[in-house]
Amino acid sequence: MPSPETDYYFRRFGFCQRQIAAPPSPDLGIVVVIPCFNEPDLIGSLESLRLCERPNCSVEVIVVVNSPAGCSEEIRSQNQATLKAATEWTLLRREAALSFHLLHFPDLPPKQAGVGLARKIGMDEALRRFDEVGRLEGIIAGYDADCRCEPGYLSAIERHFEHHPQSPGCSIYFEHPLSGPSSPRVYEAVAAYELHLRYYVGALRYCGFPHAHQTLGSCMAVRSGVYRKQGGMNKRKAGEDFYFLHKIIPLGGFTDLTETAVFPSARPSGRVPFGTGRAVRAFLQRAEMKSYPLEAFLDLQQLFDCLPRMYRDAATFEEACAGHLPESIRSFLRRQRFAEVLKEIRGNTTSEAAFRRRFFQGFDGFLAMKFVHYARDCFYGDRKVEIESAKLLAKLAPSRTPDADLSLRELLMRYRYLDRSGSGQGARDATSRASPAPSRPKPRPRQAALKSRRRCNRM
Repeated sequence: MPSPETDYYFRRFGFCQRQIAAPPSPDLGIVVVIPCFNEPDLIGSLESLRLCERPNCSVEVIVVVNSPAGCSEEIRSQNQATLKAATEWTLLRREAALSFHLLHFPDLPPKQAGVGLARKIGMDEALRRFDEVGRLEGIIAGYDADCRCEPGYLSAIERHFEHHPQSPGCSIYFEHPLSGPSSPRVYEAVAAYELHLRYYVGALRYCGFPHAHQTLGSCMAVRSGVYRKQGGMNKRKAGEDFYFLHKIIPLGGFTDLTETAVFPSARPSGRVPFGTGRAVRAFLQRAEMKSYPLEAFLDLQQLFDCLPRMYRDAATFEEACAGHLPESIRSFLRRQRFAEVLKEIRGNTTSEAAFRRRFFQGFDGFLAMKFVHYARDCFYGDRKVEIESAKLLAKLAPSRTPDADLSLRELLMRYRYLDRSGSGQGARDATSRASPAPSRPKPRPRQAALKSRRRCNRM
């Protein structure tokens, strides 16, 4: 019987009944969940996990082979072939410390079918397994059917949560392959996309946003009890990882696991509206990768630097701070009715630390991304990822080699080093004390600016 809390969770958020009849091992500590849709290389992903060094706890891998009702015969045939091959593979590789479970959902509701629902089915089943053995501190890890990992992946997850007992979850370091059987253009595309991902999180950290972490579904892990309390995974067809993790990250104590690495696939794909596969396809079509303007993050920096003044000054927001902020921030906050939000936060906090916590509960990862999109669309425009990432790198890690002279891959290598070593985590504090405040960006040509503002006035 499930605990009352878990029973309530499934009555409110559940999608299906229990799927795995065999009881879990009493020392179950990690469950890896893999959604699998139209995937020809699941065995490679499973083999990568099988070759991992074993942690002290038992591990289960739950694969959710899925497709929507009414999908093409080609997809059904691929899923059946994948299921058959994986079943044969797992029968030959039975062991107590690492077990594999294959779930098949061939007719999911078309309106809900997608990676979010597939992850949810697997993660919900993991919750059932942990609840059965009374180990809600157990870890549910997200993975993908076309990923590989370092041999220390499983043991690194176990150690990380042992060393961070208060952490509700973590983002796991990743690297896309930059060479292999595909064409060189594919690897150039995936390098550009990965640089975009690292630049975005690095820019958020530089400007002082406290909840900046990568949010890839194949590179995440959360405690099962936290998963339950936060309402579990959503059913989104794409972006499920971003929305899910931004329920977990603001809880506090969220961490980055850099002692191991996951290697997501670099192949083009159109299975979801955005993500690596779609980004690679888009790059191959237009031969460049666009990203967000650095000015948007420097504008956010000015907002976050204003928080002490917002807390201390009893005047209205407009009187206290708005006049000191860039127009992009002021117009965005007016749209968000931010003055009302600020008044509510100030009225319910008695210290600056509490004020900051409440502020970033409201100005969360969703709103930060929404502002960056708004600033891009209405003020600064799209930029080439290599140009903007070079600008940020000059602030994060000044070097003798001019960053503007680095190739796209060289830029990516530097960002990887900063992310895995943790060197870029607190770089903003160190550099902002030694450098003058960033200058205000030059205004765009009047005609372009007016056109941009007319577009944004319709938003």
